[in-house]
Amino acid sequence: MNQQNEDNLEQYYKDLYEREKAKNETLVYRLSDAQRQIEDLTRKLDKIKGSIFWKLAKPFRVVINFFLASKARILAHGNPKGIAHKVLNKYRQKRSIKIHGKSSFPTPAERKAQEETVFDKKITFSILVPLYNTPQDFLTDMIDSVTTQTYGGWQLCLADGSDEEHSYVGEYCRKRATQDERICYRKLESNEGISGNTNRCLTMAKGEYIALFDHDDILHPSVLYEYMKAICEKDADYLYCDEATFKGNNIDHMITMHFKPDFAPDNLRANNYICHFSAFKKELLEGEELFRSQFDGSQDHDMILRLTDKAQHIVHVPKMLYYWRSHKNSVASGIEAKTYAVDAAKGAIADHLRRHGYENFEIESTRAFATIFRIRYALTTRPKVSILIPNKDHVEDLSRCVESIINLSTYDNYEILIIENNSETSEIRDYYEKISEHPAVKVVTYEGVFNYSKINNFGEKQANGEYLLLLNNDTQIITPNWIEEMLMYATREDVGVVGAKLYYEDKTIQHAGIVIGLGAHRTAGHTHYGVPEANVGYMGKLCYAQDVTAVTGACMMVKRSLYEALGGLDEDFSVALNDVDFCLKTRQKGYLNIFTPFAELYHYESRSRGGDKQDANAIRYNQESDRFRMKWEKELAAGDPYYNPNFSLDHSDFTVKWKKDKGAV
Repeated sequence: MNQQNEDNLEQYYKDLYEREKAKNETLVYRLSDAQRQIEDLTRKLDKIKGSIFWKLAKPFRVVINFFLASKARILAHGNPKGIAHKVLNKYRQKRSIKIHGKSSFPTPAERKAQEETVFDKKITFSILVPLYNTPQDFLTDMIDSVTTQTYGGWQLCLADGSDEEHSYVGEYCRKRATQDERICYRKLESNEGISGNTNRCLTMAKGEYIALFDHDDILHPSVLYEYMKAICEKDADYLYCDEATFKGNNIDHMITMHFKPDFAPDNLRANNYICHFSAFKKELLEGEELFRSQFDGSQDHDMILRLTDKAQHIVHVPKMLYYWRSHKNSVASGIEAKTYAVDAAKGAIADHLRRHGYENFEIESTRAFATIFRIRYALTTRPKVSILIPNKDHVEDLSRCVESIINLSTYDNYEILIIENNSETSEIRDYYEKISEHPAVKVVTYEGVFNYSKINNFGEKQANGEYLLLLNNDTQIITPNWIEEMLMYATREDVGVVGAKLYYEDKTIQHAGIVIGLGAHRTAGHTHYGVPEANVGYMGKLCYAQDVTAVTGACMMVKRSLYEALGGLDEDFSVALNDVDFCLKTRQKGYLNIFTPFAELYHYESRSRGGDKQDANAIRYNQESDRFRMKWEKELAAGDPYYNPNFSLDHSDFTVKWKKDKGAV
């Protein structure tokens, strides 16, 4: 056999190996997803069987088995939050209505002050409303909520595609237009759909800013006033606010209250959290369509993705200023009202990702909601990952951690560096000797008192990988493709740190992202702490990858070059807050930090070193908390950009602040 044939044969087997490897990895991913679905369904079924109703109904099941089986199938696909969660949320919402409902509307004195405010800029908002067979009461409420705005620089553009049976829409709009010259009405020859009708509204727009308003919703009287403040103070060219979904004709009948984060590009890709009430500089539309008909059903998501890419100053006004009416024909009542919206949203996201240079990706609905998505990005390279695991004794914890990595991980280009620090038992020495025989494992020794930051900085110097994965010895891998799930974000040029979803042994959440200022020490705290694994989280937050201020160092991935450039972990934080401090340093440099719920591990928190709130440890924790608050005083005062200021800092479950005084926070 000549050399060319040998080379061809070698290449053939290499290609065959890569194809089979890819197939195996795909099967592992599918198996992992299937296992999670089985766990979810099993928990729901156990909940049903453990209920009092189920036990009492036992004598009747033989007779009505068919009917009960049907009900069980319905319940098995029910809300994973459970009834108790619904009741608690309703209670919280009722309390918050006093802050965010009608009672938040300006008093006569406040209205007078707002109406008389003279701003530095003179701006007109052209509010676009596509009409189609709008019910009379909805139409009246919508127009009234514009005409009662405390800022008068607006133009209401109404394009009407209603049929002949709903001629009252045109009659009423013409009447209102004669009463206020700022109302512009046009009857369309035919209904062009939501995109076409809205685009026709745009042709009437004369304002410097465009605002998008649905024909069946209601605006807070001060929304344009608040937007003018943001434009004058922050030079905002794209604005949005918090919103509530209400039922019936009373905005105080709130179903949900959506308090949003500041601009978060990864959140927006997975979930159109911006939604209402979008207003933006008309200049952003230069060279762009407003709505594109191929994305009808998710035309706003497409538009927001395109325009926020172009905007220079995106401002979130953290006040409840938009009320989204839920009725049988609206998306607010459930995506089943407009199922085509799911496909349209996937198309809009795909178009956005391609514009950003992504080629191979998958977009799929999550268990939270059909239009909240999981995005799988394909890895274009397979860089070496160095997994750094500090350790002192506790052979059981370490062996469980290391062996779960070796036995479960689908990613094969990694090394494990166990950083030994002051172990005393013979058992751990024996384990080191045994595990060091594995080609991917190396044990290095750090001599000195325990300092988590120094130990990891020492380990980084011994590492060979392009990426570092800091990992606690008391963790255990759940997701086979955990490294890939983190690496798909860590390899991006705009990303600093990536964190995983961590559970306690009972499958309650230990980590799902960190908020600065949260908790008794007002330093940093974990959101969704202690929540059951089946919970989808506030507004589905536990079901999609998102931008966060910080993640825990118990499982944290970062480019080695960035780690070195930032000087590693700050060694003045020997135990606590070194991870949060490092994440804040990456944000200072303009990087995004990301939490992904699709890399899952168990974390038997701090078992190997003990807690941070007892005796000497408590003193040290307080000292490091003081140091953290001094170092990041400005950032703490500004508040976490991904945690709405309407949320309490005393709770990790997105509890809304309760204030006796009126008005949003």
